Amino acid sequence: MGGKIVIDRELCKGCHLCITVCPFHLLQVSNEINSKGYHPAKFVDPEGKCTGCTLCALMCPEIAIEVYKEKS
Repeated sequence: MGGKIVIDRELCKGCHLCITVCPFHLLQVSNEINSKGYHPAKFVDPEGKCTGCTLCALMCPEIAIEVYKEKS
């Protein structure tokens, strides 16, 4: 069962805690800067490895991550 996440780049304050907990290392620091002056996290999953485990969303103090799982 696959998954994907969506990060609200304007809510993200660049703490990057989500990056540290992703078991597949699918989150990275964005080169872009949001309106608050932070480098938000970005989701990079070209091979579809995300399982939708929700660890990133649970770790996010700003509740800036939404997780979607594919139905089997």
